[in-house]
Amino acid sequence: MNETLPDTVTHTLFQRGEGLVIQGVEWLQLAVETMGALIIAFGVVVAVAGFIRVLLGHGTNDFFTVRLSLARYLALALEFQLGADILATAISPGWEQIGQLGAIAVIRTALNYFLMREMMMEQTTA
Repeated sequence: MNETLPDTVTHTLFQRGEGLVIQGVEWLQLAVETMGALIIAFGVVVAVAGFIRVLLGHGTNDFFTVRLSLARYLALALEFQLGADILATAISPGWEQIGQLGAIAVIRTALNYFLMREMMMEQTTA
């Protein structure tokens, strides 16, 4: 009793499975993008609070410390956003999407590099 499913049933099952995977990746992409945005928002709140403390003369922080703190949050958020872009390309890898991902990856990597470089320079001068 080695019966196989008809091709139409197999094709339909494959399409349903593929649709579920695509939906799952889309939800994951949204979650990763949201996490990146939340990290930025949290970093801005922390930086604004630190900035206000510096302006009021409370605490031992200075403006460089506040900038360094915000830069760390931005660098982490950039990694999450790049991950979300990679997920988006994974489900629709046309040449246009691959080119866009490449451009986005180069821009974000450059931003991250210069952000990290500036953070290291500020740590050595602080």
